[in-house]
Amino acid sequence: MPQNIKNIPSISVTYASTGVSNNVNKFGMRPMQERAFEKRGEQYLLIKSPPASGKSRALMFIALDKIHNQGIKQAIIVVPERSIGASFYNVPLSKTGFFTDWEVIPKWNLCDSPGSDGGKVNSVNSFLESKDSILITTHSTFRFAVDKFGIEVFDGRLIAIDEFHHVSANPDNKLGNHMAKIISRNKTHVVAMTGSYFRGDSIPVLLPEEEEKFENITFTYYEQLNGYRYLKKLDIGYFFYSGLYAESILKVLNPEEKTIIHIPSVNSRESTKNKIDEVENIIEELGEWEGVDPNTGFQLVKLKNGRIIKVADLVEDEPRIRDHVIASLKDESQKQNRNHVDIIIALGMAKEGFDWIWCEHALTVGYRSSLTEIVQIIGRATRDAPGKDKARFTNLIAEPDASETSVSEAVNDTLKAIAASLLMEQVLAPNFNFKPKYQNSSPQKGIDYGKNGYDPKKENIGLNSNTGQIEIEINGLSELKSQEAEKICRDDMNELIAAFVQDKSSVERGLLDKDLIPEELTQIRYGKIVQEKYPDLEEEDQEGVRQRVVAAMNLTQKAKEIAVNNTTGNNIDKLTNNALLEGIRKFSTDVSELNIDLIDRINPFGTAYSILSKTMSEESLKQIHEVISSKKIKINYKEARDLAERAYIFKKEKGRKPLINSPDPWERRMAEGISALARIVNGKRK
Repeated sequence: MPQNIKNIPSISVTYASTGVSNNVNKFGMRPMQERAFEKRGEQYLLIKSPPASGKSRALMFIALDKIHNQGIKQAIIVVPERSIGASFYNVPLSKTGFFTDWEVIPKWNLCDSPGSDGGKVNSVNSFLESKDSILITTHSTFRFAVDKFGIEVFDGRLIAIDEFHHVSANPDNKLGNHMAKIISRNKTHVVAMTGSYFRGDSIPVLLPEEEEKFENITFTYYEQLNGYRYLKKLDIGYFFYSGLYAESILKVLNPEEKTIIHIPSVNSRESTKNKIDEVENIIEELGEWEGVDPNTGFQLVKLKNGRIIKVADLVEDEPRIRDHVIASLKDESQKQNRNHVDIIIALGMAKEGFDWIWCEHALTVGYRSSLTEIVQIIGRATRDAPGKDKARFTNLIAEPDASETSVSEAVNDTLKAIAASLLMEQVLAPNFNFKPKYQNSSPQKGIDYGKNGYDPKKENIGLNSNTGQIEIEINGLSELKSQEAEKICRDDMNELIAAFVQDKSSVERGLLDKDLIPEELTQIRYGKIVQEKYPDLEEEDQEGVRQRVVAAMNLTQKAKEIAVNNTTGNNIDKLTNNALLEGIRKFSTDVSELNIDLIDRINPFGTAYSILSKTMSEESLKQIHEVISSKKIKINYKEARDLAERAYIFKKEKGRKPLINSPDPWERRMAEGISALARIVNGKRK
C-alpha cells in the first residue's frame, strides 16, 4: 500500500480460509443452501445470511421442491430492483445432482421486460392465470399487483422476498402491510431472505406475532468468511477529512486496488451538490483522463505511475451512456476477468445484489442513513476470488467544522459511523454461547478449554473448533427458562445490538460523557430495548437475554482493547476467533471472577472512543465533546422510574435499599433515582 494511504481500521478480522463455504454436497448445495433446504417443508422461512453466501440458489432449491413435491402452484420471486433479477436466470441444477433445473420462461422475468410497473401488473395477473411455475418481479410491481388484485389471488403459492429488510412494521410501509395480511391469511408460503435483518430507522421488520411464525435459517458472516478459499482478512474503518473530499480521497484510496466508490447523497453535507463535477474531480485526483473506451464506455485514466486504469461511471445521468456502462459491467464473458474494470464510481447503484467478485475496497463518502445500507455496501467487497486475500471498507466522513451552521449534524454522522463499526464488529465475530457458572458445572464435549484444560473452580472459556463458537461461563448469569429466549439468543443477538447502537443518546453518553455510570446503559437502556422488542417474554427471560447481549458486546470490546494494547502504531490486532478467545481469557484471568455484575460495569463504547481519538483531529474531538456536554439534563421521570426498578432488583438481591452515600457509583445512582422519583411524584400530588 502506498505510504500516503491512511489505514486505521476500527476492525481488522482475519479468517482461516478453510474453503468450507464453497464445498458442495451431492445435490450441488453449499453449506448455507443445505441448511436452508433441510427446512424446505416450513410454510414460513427467514434466511439470514451474508452477501455471496448463495441465498438466490438456496431459494431455487426450496422453490422447486415446493412446486414439485409440496403441492405449491407457483413461485413468485420479488426483488428490490430490476438488476437483481439477473440473480435468478436459468441454472442447470441437475448437472450438479439436483432432481430438476431452474428454468424461467423469459416473458415471466419482468425485471427484463420493458414498460412501467402499471403494464407489468397485468403480466402478474396473466402469470397467475397460466400453468407456468416461476415469476420474477420487483417489489414495486408486486405491491401494485396486490393493490389491484388483492392477496387472495396468491393463495397456494410461494412468495419469496429478496432483501427482506425493505419490509417494515411501519403502517406507511406498503410492502410490510401486504406481507402482514398475507401472513395473517395463512394460505401462502413465504421465504424471506436478507443479509441484514435490521433497519436504519429502528422500526422492526416484522411485528413479534408475525416473526414468531417464521423458521429461522441463520448463516453468520463468520461462517461465510472463515470458510472462504482466498479471502483471509477484512478491515473496516472510518476516516475524517476537512475541505473537499475529492482532495483527501487519495489518502484512503489505493488506485491499485479494485474499488467501488459511493459518492455522497446530494442532500448530505459532504456533497458539493453537483454529482457530475464530483466524479470529474475524483478522476482528476487519480490522474490524467485519456478518453473513453468505445467498447465498454469505461473512462480511461492514466495514473501518476503511467498505468492506465478503467473507471466505470454509474453516476452519469445520460441513459444511453449509463446503460452502456451497466451492460459492460454485467457482461457474463468478463465476470472472471479481473482486469475488466478497476474502479466503479456510483451513487445509488452497485449496492444490493451487485456482484463484482474482484472488489477489494468499498469506499463510501458520507454517512449512509441506514446501517443496513452499510452492511450491503461492505458485502460488495466480501466476495471470494482467486488472488484476493484481503478486502476493506472505508467510510470517509467530513469532520465537524466551526464555520458550519450545524455542528450537531457532523456529530450525528460521526456517532452513526461508530455505531456501524460496532455493529459490524459483532456481525463479523464468532458466535458466543454463554452459560451460568455453578459449583457442579462440568466440561462440555467438543470444547477446547486451552492448554490447562477445564478448571471446575473458575469460570472457563473454550472453543468449539467445528463451529467456531466460543463458550463462556459467567457467574451470576440468569438461566434461560423458555425455548423462545434460547431462540432469541441464538438467532437475534445482532438485531438487538443494532437496536442499541442506533440509540443516539446511548452512543453519545457512552462515548463522551465522562461522568457516565455504565450500568445506566447496560442495565437500563439495554433492558428497555429487550422489553420493547419482546414484551411477551417473562421478566426473568428478558433479563437473561439482556445479560447475554451485553456480555457479547462488552467481552468483544474487552478482547479488542487487549489486542489494541498489545500492538504498536496504528495496526490494530486481528480479531480472529483465537484472538478473541485469548483476549477474553486474558481479561478473565485479570479479574478475580468473571461475573455478570463486572460485565455490566464495562462501557460498551469505551474502546470505540480510543479509535475515534486516533482518527479525528483534537479540535474536532473537542467540538464533539462540547455539543454532547451541552445536552446533559437532570434525571427525568422515565429515567427515575427505570432506576427505581433496578433498585428494587438490588434490594431483592442484597436485602437492603441502595445507599445514597455508597462508594459504588451505580448504587449511588439507583439511590438518586429513588429520591428523584419521590420528588417528581410528590410534586405532581401537590
